[in-house]
Amino acid sequence: MKLTLRVWRQQNPETPGAMATYEVDNISADMSFLEMLDTLNEELTLAGDEPVAFDHDCREGICGACSLVINGDAHGPERTTTCQLHMRSFADGDTIDIEPWRASAFPVIKDLVVDRSSFDRIIQSGGYISAATGTAPDAHATPVPKPDADFAFEHAECIGCGACVAACPNGSAMLFTSAKVNHLNVLPQGAPERETRVLDMVAQMDEEGFGGCTLTGECATACPKGIPLPSIAAMNKEWLRATRKVLR
Repeated sequence: MKLTLRVWRQQNPETPGAMATYEVDNISADMSFLEMLDTLNEELTLAGDEPVAFDHDCREGICGACSLVINGDAHGPERTTTCQLHMRSFADGDTIDIEPWRASAFPVIKDLVVDRSSFDRIIQSGGYISAATGTAPDAHATPVPKPDADFAFEHAECIGCGACVAACPNGSAMLFTSAKVNHLNVLPQGAPERETRVLDMVAQMDEEGFGGCTLTGECATACPKGIPLPSIAAMNKEWLRATRKVLR
């Protein structure tokens, strides 16, 4: 395959960026998207040019580091992570636009790499449980109803990639935050911090500068792990419940 790549290049957060055009040839349809970028970077390095900076780690669809907007879609045309997107999803001769996540709360570090530490601070504000020290309890010591366990697991699948933010017209982090709130709040282990968790995490999300949620649904459509849109409504109920309790 021969492709034309239009790639966002930005030296650092203080300098303006622009799209740069590159041609790549002999791209196998079985390559992953990141392997294709590796090929581009090898060619740039051999030519004495600076390679394109992009984020990645596991390349197995687990860590969520591979954050790219491809032809306007977070993670590309398939509902998967960028590292699991293969070049057979494109056609020979295609022009592909490659950009970083676009959100004020995700400032660009360099080229396609953005700072997602705002997600870490949301987790630090309440994404934990109280656990007594000492011998670990038996796995069956605290019964959890099957529907609650399934609900918690569904939301625990969130890998924190930020595709929901990149896809949202408002740059909202409500789907991410709701996933992190819901998967703990529904479990008995998360009960001690149930109210403070949702209040603190939502407050931190707002402080980070994410946009407001208008339930357009783009976040759930882009999520590679399929976190459902009703997750946001479930968190809103938790927030209202906690707010009323605090006001009493």
